Amino acid sequence: MAKIFQVTARAGMTRVVEPIARGLLRAGVSPNAVTVTGTLGVLVGALGFGARGQLVAGALIVTFFALTDLLDGTMARMGGGSTRFGAFLDSSMDRIADSAVFGAVAYWLATQGDHAGTAAALICLAAGALVSYVKARAEGLGMTANVGVAERTERLLIVGVGGLLTGIGVPLALEIALWLLAAVSIFTVGQRMAHVYRQAQRIGQE
Repeated sequence: MAKIFQVTARAGMTRVVEPIARGLLRAGVSPNAVTVTGTLGVLVGALGFGARGQLVAGALIVTFFALTDLLDGTMARMGGGSTRFGAFLDSSMDRIADSAVFGAVAYWLATQGDHAGTAAALICLAAGALVSYVKARAEGLGMTANVGVAERTERLLIVGVGGLLTGIGVPLALEIALWLLAAVSIFTVGQRMAHVYRQAQRIGQE
């Protein structure tokens, strides 16, 4: 599901993203600057709006700035490819942004006395970090873990839809979205660990 969604989204956004990327490169803007700006925008949406219960505004701002993932990657390819530091920065900023989003959601739900929703948001925060860590650790060991049903795009999409629906008055939409996300995130961690285990077994038999 993750790969299908990402390929479709990228294909549909290409005509919009590429001209913007070219314009920014011509203006001397670096992909790293776009990465940091996107993260700052997510922080504003999550902490400045979402944590205060302004869920519709928060979700829209976070979604808008999260799309810089497409923009900075396109800029890097047009500029001759991503540098090692650029890849490191992008991954680090993603973790900061994700922590802000789910931390803000957990904080707001806690202020509303929604203990179940708060617990779900905290599980999503921890499981999301594990999804990324398992992949990074596997790649550090010379293996891959690029599998799973809940990669970053899907996680942000699910919580964003839940936030929007709750913001317009749909009861329990955010809580349901968070528990769904918690389940698929934990499942994805299991998928990636099993994938790495199979690779390790094959390597051990060679």
